[in-house]
Amino acid sequence: MSTPTPTPDPTATAPRIAVIGAGPGGLTCARVLQRHGIPVTVYDREAGREARDQGGTLDLHADNGQVALKAAGLLDAFLAKARPEGQEMRTYEAGSGALTGRHVPEPDEMFKPEIDRGVLRDLLLDSLAPGTVRWGHALAAVEGPAEGPRTLRFADGTTAVADLVIGADGAWSKVRRALSGALPAYSGVTFLEAWFDDVDNRHPELAALVGQGGAHAADGERAMFAQRNGGDHIRVYLIRRVPADWLAARGLTTADTEAIRALLLEEYADWGPALRRVLTDNDGPYVDRPIHALPVPHTWTTQPTATLLGDAAHLMAPLGVGVNLAMLDAADLALALATAPTPAEAVTAYESTMRPRSEEIAAQLHGAATGLLGAGEGLDAHIPQN
Repeated sequence: MSTPTPTPDPTATAPRIAVIGAGPGGLTCARVLQRHGIPVTVYDREAGREARDQGGTLDLHADNGQVALKAAGLLDAFLAKARPEGQEMRTYEAGSGALTGRHVPEPDEMFKPEIDRGVLRDLLLDSLAPGTVRWGHALAAVEGPAEGPRTLRFADGTTAVADLVIGADGAWSKVRRALSGALPAYSGVTFLEAWFDDVDNRHPELAALVGQGGAHAADGERAMFAQRNGGDHIRVYLIRRVPADWLAARGLTTADTEAIRALLLEEYADWGPALRRVLTDNDGPYVDRPIHALPVPHTWTTQPTATLLGDAAHLMAPLGVGVNLAMLDAADLALALATAPTPAEAVTAYESTMRPRSEEIAAQLHGAATGLLGAGEGLDAHIPQN
């Protein structure tokens, strides 16, 4: 009697794929890989999924972010949670505070509905196999030869080995250092973020000013972008052309709320009273967000064992494309890994698509952060996230 031949385990010789960063891009990549039966591990520096506030609201576009969600099998789930009413946009004249423009979405308009970043992240996390994300793993360096395997060295002294490292670790990517010496440069523009909670009850004037979507005003030197989030929250971004160290130069930190508020009231002295109210009524401290961008074009020599997606590859001005491109990158890379004969061929195919796309958009947006300061500009602006 012959012994049955054991069925081979297709994952036994599968390449060890490590995604660095559990943001929308990294999680989308992991989800699409798992849908195609490809094992993957995601490493993230945060202690857990509830470690910090995930930031504001995002608009996912039908021609990129939603394409990625379809590849992930999550488009219907996203549409069920999204806020199409968040596509409403208003423009105000800074001096008078008068409404000068308004876009109200059609009932069936779904080109770029809004979703809170935390809600999107939970949707992606819940779609992954248990244990996919290894929390508390802050990457310190990628070591080893370009031919592989690569050693991931974490800040706590632990290590892991990977045959392919995918850098989805944002603006200050540690994976990027294994591929490129490029560093983000300060754009000259800073966003100062203010939060408002329970707005319909506690801040009804601001709620009425912003409506269900966003509101923008600018005078050429400074601007304001206010955006309704889910859960009856509004975030306001005060957009100013200042040195990156403007707070420290004045002897301040973000904990000095009253001193910052007094400074802002002086800078925005010529603005209408309704708009200036956002400078005085915010709940809690401000958040300082200097805007950086990578050089255009940002290129590197393709390596078979490491690649980048999203802000790690093409950090740009915050004009509504960042998360959408990151998720499209992620889906394209995962699908290439699912279809190419080897990971090296997949990386080559992916980068040959990602680079021209991102370079074209980055060239269009190069220096565009200052455009947010112009009156009537920036209605499509959305805010960079950590």
